[in-house]
Amino acid sequence: MRGYSEKGLQLTKSFEGLRTEAYRDAGGVWTIGYGHTGRDVHAGLAWTPEQAEEALRRDVAEPVSVVNRAVEQPLEQHQFDALVDFCFNCGTGNLERSELLRKVNAGDMQGAAAQFGLWVHDAAGATLPGLVARRRAEAAMFLGQATAEEAMG
Repeated sequence: MRGYSEKGLQLTKSFEGLRTEAYRDAGGVWTIGYGHTGRDVHAGLAWTPEQAEEALRRDVAEPVSVVNRAVEQPLEQHQFDALVDFCFNCGTGNLERSELLRKVNAGDMQGAAAQFGLWVHDAAGATLPGLVARRRAEAAMFLGQATAEEAMG
C-alpha cells in the first residue's frame, strides 16, 4: 500500500491553509486546522499547529486508503499524491464515482488529467477560483509537469 508523500501533504496544506481557531466554512460546517471537520470541532476550539498537522495526517488516511483500493493501474508517486489531494478535497465517494477514476483505471492518464478541471464548482454550481487553482495544481502534479512547490503556484 502506497503512502502519501511529504510533497503531497504540502500541496494539501497549501490549499487548505492553517486555521488554529475553529470557524464555520462556506457551508456552515465547523472547521479547524487544515480543513478538519467532525463532532470534535466546535465554537471556541483552538489548536496548536502541531495538533493541526496530526489531525491532517489522520484525515488523509481515508483518501490514501481509497486511492490505493480504487486505482487498478500502477501509479507514480506524483500521480498518487494528486489523486489523494483531490479525494481529500472532493470526497472519497466523488472520486470513486468519477470519470477521472475511470480514465485512470483505463490507463488514459492524459484524459484523467483533463478531468481534474471539471471539479471547480461549489454546491450551488458557481466556479470558485480557489478550486480552479487547486485542480490546476493537482493536474500538473498528476502529469509530473510540476513539483509540489511549482504546482502550488
